[in-house]
Amino acid sequence: MFDPQYADRIFEVFQRLHGRNTYEGTAIGLSICKQVVDNHNGIIYASGQVGVGSSFTILLPMAGTSQ
Repeated sequence: MFDPQYADRIFEVFQRLHGRNTYEGTAIGLSICKQVVDNHNGIIYASGQVGVGSSFTILLPMAGTSQ
């Protein structure tokens, strides 16, 4: 869960929206996902609502197509 105002920030490496005591991890997972999606000319975005949950959408081009 995250505040929607931070939707772009969560894909930056080592960016935490919560303290280390709240959630485990290194804060690089979503950054790696973004790099993979970018390398495939795709798009990744997130939406969320505090207290409800988060949703991540990944769009990748079909094989053999160009943008």
